[in-house]
Amino acid sequence: MSISIALKNWAKRIKRDGVTLWFAGKHPQTPWYAKALGIFVVAYALSPIDLVPDFIPVLGYVDDVLLLPALIWLAVRMLPPDVLLECRAQADEWMRTQGAKPRSRWGALLIMAVWVALGAALWFWLKRYL
Repeated sequence: MSISIALKNWAKRIKRDGVTLWFAGKHPQTPWYAKALGIFVVAYALSPIDLVPDFIPVLGYVDDVLLLPALIWLAVRMLPPDVLLECRAQADEWMRTQGAKPRSRWGALLIMAVWVALGAALWFWLKRYL
């Protein structure tokens, strides 16, 4: 198997597991801690806005290539096996019929709130020194 095929398969699994977490967040048997992390990861993954914008050299892609897959992996590992199987089946069906990942406006609002909070914190910090 070539490296490009292996990377494409890995990317498909990451995308599917992101949608899996979306369904797991609604599942009643998902533990609260897995649900909390899963909702955060899904909001970030489905948000059209990145925490670190892609136009920033190197750092802009770190969240897409390293941080997001690591958070998805961690959140999926927290799910009970039966919930994981059920939600993966739902994700596979969603992706087969819809052909695209869902979008999250709440995720976009969350990322914008983080940017506003960081900007405000920086402003207050700089205000003391200026």
